[in-house]
Amino acid sequence: MQKTDILTSQSTPPVQEAEAIARLDAQSLAWRGTPISPSQLKIAKTPYTAPGVGTLTLEEMAIAHQAWLYFERNWNNETGLTNSIDGLSSVTIWDQAVAIAALVSAKELNILSASEFEVKICKTLQTLASLPLYKEELPHKIYNTKTLVPINYGQLDKGNKIGWSALDLGRIAIWLKIVGVKYPQLQAQTEAVWKHWRVKRLTNNGQIYGTSIVQNKEEYSQEGRLGYENYAAYGLKLWGLYVNQALDYQSHTAFINIYGQGVPYDRRNYKNSGANNYVLSEPYILDGIETGFQALPKAYADRVLAAQEARYQATKQLTAVTEDYLDRPPYFVYNSLFANEEPWATITDSGQKYNHLRFLSAKAAIGWHVLYNTPYTRQLCDFVQVNLESSNGWYNGFYESLHQPNKALTANNNGVILESLLYKQVGKPLTVWAGVHTSHYSCNQPYQ
Repeated sequence: MQKTDILTSQSTPPVQEAEAIARLDAQSLAWRGTPISPSQLKIAKTPYTAPGVGTLTLEEMAIAHQAWLYFERNWNNETGLTNSIDGLSSVTIWDQAVAIAALVSAKELNILSASEFEVKICKTLQTLASLPLYKEELPHKIYNTKTLVPINYGQLDKGNKIGWSALDLGRIAIWLKIVGVKYPQLQAQTEAVWKHWRVKRLTNNGQIYGTSIVQNKEEYSQEGRLGYENYAAYGLKLWGLYVNQALDYQSHTAFINIYGQGVPYDRRNYKNSGANNYVLSEPYILDGIETGFQALPKAYADRVLAAQEARYQATKQLTAVTEDYLDRPPYFVYNSLFANEEPWATITDSGQKYNHLRFLSAKAAIGWHVLYNTPYTRQLCDFVQVNLESSNGWYNGFYESLHQPNKALTANNNGVILESLLYKQVGKPLTVWAGVHTSHYSCNQPYQ
């Protein structure tokens, strides 16, 4: 597509600029997507090492120190848990996993002393091994970080049991394994956490399953679509669970051309399955820096990044999109390349559209840069440094239409930034760096 000069003009009103970009976004989709050949998929399974690895520059260390400020401010001494959102005493299991990643990264980047790391990680693991569980099976989706009472989203003082997430537990499975293998003195504690949980409930016939409460009734159902499903399943596989169906990244995959790039997506969308099939940056970034693209092909990640760069070439709008919290209602959105048959859809989990709140994500910008180190990703990283610094960490992003920061401060944003820089420092996927080996599948039958 031709570059649109009007979008680069400083005199163009923001509303007109947003409308022009929206028109191009709508026109960017072509249904006959360019597939990825088997030979490309084969290449994608090889371990991937970051370009330009080694000691971080002073600039990169400054980014890491800035990200760590969030965790200093939001650590809870009583429990060892970290707030998901700045100043709010609640945490999801997903965000507690990234808090562990941040602790490891801060220790290895010499931001945190070895003795302080030991104290903090031991406190965290002790709490995880004694959490009150949903039906005495698995961790609830969200806890009060001070009292450990299970709660609902946005309800810090009211106890509420809303089930557990296999996706969240797959993420923390990866980091429990990294910690236990990298630091042998902590292995007994990480294994105690895993043994505290009835993990067989997480799988059924090779797929991953979670629970939700719908109209006061429990639903036990398959979780995840292409991206997070595969990533989380890989974490469970590290602990020996049988997840071969969830790891299959081809059976439900199709391709859609977006700005000329064949982007992989999951055919199971909201209309035909009841679940959204977001295409996001983060699962590919996490898979790259943590496993070396063992859960998902690097060729898929290549296309997801290429489509975002192609959008920039067409619109002059820097693009690095993924899901995250907002500093205003509805407070959480999925910034998607493609979702439920629409390109560049920014939606809630219930499908409400908020395209005017699409934002460039700080964690996506830095994650893509450490993985690919291209002129485009350099632009993304530079933009974050200039526009998204706060006194308590890195803001989540920058709104495209509003031309202002998304001032939400979160554990996941700052934690992904820290682990991305650790990946850059060590020059290896973090499971490889830690010495983690994939377990053989367990002989146990799926839980009935």
